Amino acid sequence: MELQNTVKEALNALYHHPDDSVRMQADRWLQDFQRTIDAWQVSDNLLHDATSNLETLIFCSQTLRSKVQRDFEELPSEAFRPLRDSLNTLLKKFHKGPPKVRTQISIAVAALAVHVPAEDWGDGGIVKWLRDEMNSHPEFIPGFLELLMVLPEEVFNYKIAARQERRRQFEKELTSEMEVALNILTACLNINELKEQVLEAFASWLRLRHGIPGAVLASHPLVLTALSSLNSELLSEASVNVVSELIHYTTAGSSGGASVQIPLIQVIVPQVMNLKVQLRDSSKDEEDVKAIGRLFADMGDSYVELIATGSDESMLIVHALLEVASHPEYDIASMTFNFWHNLQVNLTKRDAYLSFGNEASIEAERNRRLQVFRSSYESLVSLVSSRVQYPEDYQDLSYEDLKDFKQTRYAVADVLIDAASVLGGEATLKILYMKLVEAVASCGNEEHNEWRPAEAALYCIRAISNYVSVVEAEVMPQVMNMLPKLPHQPQLLQTVCLTIGAYSKWLDAAPGGLSIFPSVIDILMSGMSISEDSAAAAALAFKHICDDCRKKLCGSLDGLFHIYHRAVNGEGNFKVPAEDSLHLVEALSMVITELPPDHAKKALEALCLPVVTSLQEVVNQGPEILDKKVAREFTVHIDRFAYIFRYVNHPEAVADAIQRLWPIFKAIFDVRAWDMRTMESLCRACKYAVRTSGRFMGITIGAMLEEIQGLYQLHHQPCFLYLSSEVIKIFGSDPSCANYLKNLIEALFSHTTCLLKNIREFTARPDIADDCFLLASRCIRYCPQLFIPSAVFPSLVDCSMIGVTVQHREASNSILTFLSDIFDLAKTSPGEQYQSIRDTVIIPRGASITRILIACLTGALPSSRLETVTYALLALTRAYGMKAVEWAKDCISLVPLTAVTEVERTRFLQTLSNVATGADINTLTVSMEELSDVCRRNRTVQEIVQGALRPHEFVASFWVGQLRDCLSVLFFFFFLSGFHYLGFFIFPFFF
Repeated sequence: MELQNTVKEALNALYHHPDDSVRMQADRWLQDFQRTIDAWQVSDNLLHDATSNLETLIFCSQTLRSKVQRDFEELPSEAFRPLRDSLNTLLKKFHKGPPKVRTQISIAVAALAVHVPAEDWGDGGIVKWLRDEMNSHPEFIPGFLELLMVLPEEVFNYKIAARQERRRQFEKELTSEMEVALNILTACLNINELKEQVLEAFASWLRLRHGIPGAVLASHPLVLTALSSLNSELLSEASVNVVSELIHYTTAGSSGGASVQIPLIQVIVPQVMNLKVQLRDSSKDEEDVKAIGRLFADMGDSYVELIATGSDESMLIVHALLEVASHPEYDIASMTFNFWHNLQVNLTKRDAYLSFGNEASIEAERNRRLQVFRSSYESLVSLVSSRVQYPEDYQDLSYEDLKDFKQTRYAVADVLIDAASVLGGEATLKILYMKLVEAVASCGNEEHNEWRPAEAALYCIRAISNYVSVVEAEVMPQVMNMLPKLPHQPQLLQTVCLTIGAYSKWLDAAPGGLSIFPSVIDILMSGMSISEDSAAAAALAFKHICDDCRKKLCGSLDGLFHIYHRAVNGEGNFKVPAEDSLHLVEALSMVITELPPDHAKKALEALCLPVVTSLQEVVNQGPEILDKKVAREFTVHIDRFAYIFRYVNHPEAVADAIQRLWPIFKAIFDVRAWDMRTMESLCRACKYAVRTSGRFMGITIGAMLEEIQGLYQLHHQPCFLYLSSEVIKIFGSDPSCANYLKNLIEALFSHTTCLLKNIREFTARPDIADDCFLLASRCIRYCPQLFIPSAVFPSLVDCSMIGVTVQHREASNSILTFLSDIFDLAKTSPGEQYQSIRDTVIIPRGASITRILIACLTGALPSSRLETVTYALLALTRAYGMKAVEWAKDCISLVPLTAVTEVERTRFLQTLSNVATGADINTLTVSMEELSDVCRRNRTVQEIVQGALRPHEFVASFWVGQLRDCLSVLFFFFFLSGFHYLGFFIFPFFF
C-alpha cells in the first residue's frame, strides 16, 4: 500500500509540480519503478482501485502492458492464469472507460497470448477463448472487439520479448483460427454501432495475409459490407482500410498471389473504379478524395505487373491514376508516383520479358507495351511539370514549407526521369520545351514580369539531362539560345546555371558547342554576381563544363584564370561563397590535367599563386598572431590546395608544388598543431598530395612524417593518424621506405595504446581510436612485414580488446574490422607468411577475444553493429577452426539456461562448427541474428547475458553505476516524503 501511494505521489509531482527538476526526478523514479518486480502487483492493484484517477490509470495500464511485453519471464509459470483473469476483469471494467486505458489492456492481453502457447492458454487458444467470453458476456463485446483487433497486430510487434520460434508459432496459431475470428466479426456486423470497429478489426486480420481462397472472400459478408460502404454518402475510413488491405491481400505470396485471387480481384476492381467520378467532385471532402486516391494508388502498386501487359482493362486503371495525378492537391496526386516508377521498371527492364523466349519476341513485346503507355506518360509529364513552380509567396515561406517545396521538386524530378525512361529523353524534352516556349513568351525582359513558369520548365529540362542524347540537335540548340534572353531574376538565374551544368556533356559533343561557350560563360559570370545561391549554382556549372569540355577549354586558360582569380580573390561584384569557390578550383585543376607536363607545371603555379599569396600573408604575421587567429582564416586557403592536389593529375608537378609549399605548411603545423580544424584541413591537403604525387614526393614525405610523428606525441590529433594511413597505402610495400615507416608506426601505435588504456578513454577519444585502427588495418594490408612482427602488434591487439565495445559507431567498426583483418591474414599473399607470428599473439588471447565478440553479438554493442560483429566472429572461427568453437562453447556455457536454452546454444555452436569445416560464411548469419535477438529480448535477459560474459575488470564499474542509480531513487523517495535533509547527508557521503 505504501508503494502504491508513492506511485500516486510521483505521478502527481510529474504532472502538477511547478519545479522542473522535481518533475524530472519524478519521471526518472517512475521509469525505474516500471522495471521492478513490484510494478506488476502495484499496477494491477491501482487499476482495480476505484479511487485511481485518469493519470494513474493511464500510467498503470501502460506499465502493465510494458511488463507483459518485455518482462513476462520475471513471473513464475503459475502466475499466468491469475494474470490472464485479472486482465480479463480489467478489460470488462473499462469496456466503456477511457479508450487509452482499454487499448493498453487489450495490447497486454494480446502480448500475453504471444508468450503463452495455445495449449497452455487453455480453452482452445485465445481466439476461441475470446469467442466464448463474448458469447457469455455480450455486454462487453466492444472491449473484446478491440482485443480482437490488436491481436494480429502483435504478430509484428517486436517490442514483445518473445523468441523468434515462439513468434512464428503464434502467427500459425492465429492463421489457423482465421475462420473463427471472421465468424466472430460477421456475427458482430448485426450491431450497427459496432460496424466501423468490426471493419477495422477485419482489416487487421487481413494483414496476416492468410491464404483464404479468393472465391470465399469474394462473397464474404465482411467484404461485401466494406465494398458497399464505399458508395455511402459519408465514406467510411474503416471500409477504405479493409478494401486497401484486400487489394494487398490479393497479391501477397502467402495468399497464393493474383492468379489464385482472381475472383476477389474481379469483385474489388469494379467497385473501386466506380469511385473515379468522385475525384473531380468539388463537393467531396478532401479527406474522402484522399482515401479514394489511396485506393487507386494501392491498385496500381499491387497490380502493376498485370497493368504492364497493356490490356484494355488495365488501361482503365491507368486513366484513373492519371486522374488522381491531375488533382490540384499535391498530397493526393503524389500517391501515384510510386506506381509510375514501378510501371516504368516493368516496361523497360528485360527481366519482365524473359517468358517471351527469343530476343526478337522480347523486343517486339517490349516495343508494343512502350507504345501502349506512350500517351499516358506524355500526359503525366504535362501534369506533373507545373508542380515544381515556385508559389507566388515563396519569399514568405517558412523553413519547413520551403523544405517541403524542395522535396516536392525532387519527387517530380524522379517522375520525369521515369517518363523519360519510357518515352526517351528527346520525346520528353520536346514536351518540356513547349512549356518553356510558352513560359518565355510571357516572361519578357522586364524585371517584374512572370519568371516562375520559365524557371519550372527549365528545372524539369534539367531533371532529365541524363536521358537526352549528347547528339540531340533539334531542341537543345534552341534551349541554349533562349537562356541569354531570360531576365536575371535570382531563382531563375540559379536554375539557368544549373541547367547549363547539367548539359555540359551535350555542350562538349554539340557541333556548334564552341560558338555557344561565350554566351554560356557570360551567363555563369552573371550568376556569380547576382546572389550567393546563383553564384554557387554558377560555380557548380563551371565545374561540370570544365570537367566534360576540358579538352576544348585547354586553349582558353587565360579567360578561365580571369574568372578564377576574380572569384577566389573576391574581386568586383562576384559573390561566390568560399565553399563553392572550391568548384572553380576543381574546374581549373581538371583542365590543367589535360595539358602537357611542361604547360601543366606553369598552369599549376598560376593556379596556386592567389592561394599561396593569401596564405603567405597570414603566415608572415608571426607565430603570436597566427596562434590567435580563427581556423577559417587558414582552412579557406588550405582547402583550395587540397582540391588542387586532388584533381591536378600531374604527379611530378604536384610533388614540386608541395615541396615549394612545405615551409608554409610546416609553419602552420608548428604553430597551430593544437587546433583540430586547421590540422584536419592541412592533413587533408597533404593526403591528396601524397596520393597524387606518390613516389615523386622525395624528401618532402620524410619531412612530413617526421613533423606529424613529433606533433602527435604532444597534441594527439587523430588526423595525423589518418594522414599516416594514406602514406602506408602508397609507400607500405616500398623496401626503400621500410625503416622510416617502421619507426613511424611503432611511435604512433605505442603512444596511442598509452592514451587508450580503458573503455572510458576510448569513449572520450573515439576519433583517435577510429583512426588508429584504420591505420592498423592499412598496415595489415599494405605492410604486414613491418607491422605483424613489431613489438606494438600484441599491445594493439590488447588495446582492441579493451575498446571494441565502445559505443561510438565508427570507432567500434574500425576495431572490429582490424580484428577481422587479423583473422583473415591468410587471404592475402603478403600476409600469409606471418600467420605463425599472428597465432602466437591471438591463440593465448583467443578465449577472451571470443568472449568479447559473443558479448558484442548479444548486447554489448547495438544491433546495428550486428553484421560487423558477426563477420569478425565467423572470421575468427574460420581462421582457428574447432579451437575457436571450443572457445565459443566455453563462453556460451557461462550464460544461464534461463536466458539461452540448450537448443539455442546448440544451434549457435553448430553454425560455428560449419564455418570451422569450411562452410560459406554468408549462408550462416541467420543463427547469429537469432541468438542476438534472444539475448536482447528484454533488459533483464540482456543484463543477465552481459553480466555472465563481462570480463571481470568491468564488473566493478558496472556495480558503481548501479549503486549511483539506486541512491538517486532513494533520494527522490525521501524528497517525496519531505525528508530533504536526508538527501543532503547521503550524497556527500558516497560521492
